[in-house]
Amino acid sequence: MAEGYLNKIGGDRYTVKSAGLNPAEAVNPMVIEVMKEEGIDLSRNHPKAAFDFVKSGTLFSHVITVCDKETDASCPIFPGITKRENWPFPDPETAAGSYQEKLDQVRTIRDSIKAKIIDAFEL
Repeated sequence: MAEGYLNKIGGDRYTVKSAGLNPAEAVNPMVIEVMKEEGIDLSRNHPKAAFDFVKSGTLFSHVITVCDKETDASCPIFPGITKRENWPFPDPETAAGSYQEKLDQVRTIRDSIKAKIIDAFEL
């Protein structure tokens, strides 16, 4: 979600990559659904492994992790970065309840990520 928003709102000002420690096989369908509501199509995105960027020698000036507080110890670490921030958001995979309740929880996460990006990047 953060990658989608920063690409849309930030335009060409940033090169954005998104990855996780243990990426899923596909993007969560509820994430795809709630991002479509915002005009962002993630249906063609594929989860990537953070370690693949490290192995390829990709260097970043800034890294923003979105690990929640309970899993922060397992957030990826990248060599050579100038600035690292952690924005603790819940993982949409942890949403519980009926489908509609889960969707509402994912919307809340989405809206929090959007607000944080707008604030942090002054967009």
